[in-house]
Amino acid sequence: MVAPPDNDVLWARALHFQHNDGSPALSGVSLGVREGEILAVSGPRGSGKTTLLRCLSGLVRPMRGEVWFNSVPVHTMGPLTRERLRRDRFGWIDPAPVLVPELNVWENAALPLMLRGTSRRRAKTAALEWLERLDIGDRARKRPYELRQSERQRVSIARALAPAPTVLFADEPTAPLYQADRAQVLRTLTTAARSHGITVILATHDADTAALADRRVSLLDGRRVTTVHLPPVGKTGKAAEADGDTGTDTGTGAGTDTEGRAACSLSV
Repeated sequence: MVAPPDNDVLWARALHFQHNDGSPALSGVSLGVREGEILAVSGPRGSGKTTLLRCLSGLVRPMRGEVWFNSVPVHTMGPLTRERLRRDRFGWIDPAPVLVPELNVWENAALPLMLRGTSRRRAKTAALEWLERLDIGDRARKRPYELRQSERQRVSIARALAPAPTVLFADEPTAPLYQADRAQVLRTLTTAARSHGITVILATHDADTAALADRRVSLLDGRRVTTVHLPPVGKTGKAAEADGDTGTDTGTGAGTDTEGRAACSLSV
């Protein structure tokens, strides 16, 4: 094993994972995430974004490769140790809200803190603070069935932020939200992360969401890719440069852009 860089809170090398049917989900993905950084993992649906987050967070073990958190190897941990790590240091936001129906809104948001042993009073205070910041504080005593889907997702986000995790994994966190709500929720999420020094790994297929991150990596068919824009057929050398038809950009796959330039995806 190779020790990760000292300035990376989370580091992964050559991750491989296959679905139950044998199809590859990840094929040699490597990355590092610095403390307090917001990293967007972008790509089309089925590109391996969720699988990557699940491997990085210890929800599943990669079939090959290494995952390190603060220089501690996650990939060698047993199930109970990984569960304790997720409970104490990580937060998770699903694309669809999953709340406990028997608990009211603030109890759902406070649940991770109470599972850690935080007193009910302190857990409630932290939960209510985040519910207010997400404009859902007035629903604190409602049950999940009394909320709209977008409101339930706000509760899920408050639940993930209330324990002040070291790393927050957000898998398409604004998917259930109305377009008008997305910007405000994402602004709250990113502002909270920066003010509390929380590292965020954000999976998204939405370019506007990815643009809020400090840095972006792109996946296609389980591999990291870079899209290289080539000049149109018939233009080469200085003629292409004069028209601005050369350069690189981070993207998600092969195709042709709006100006007719060919784009090819390269694994990196």
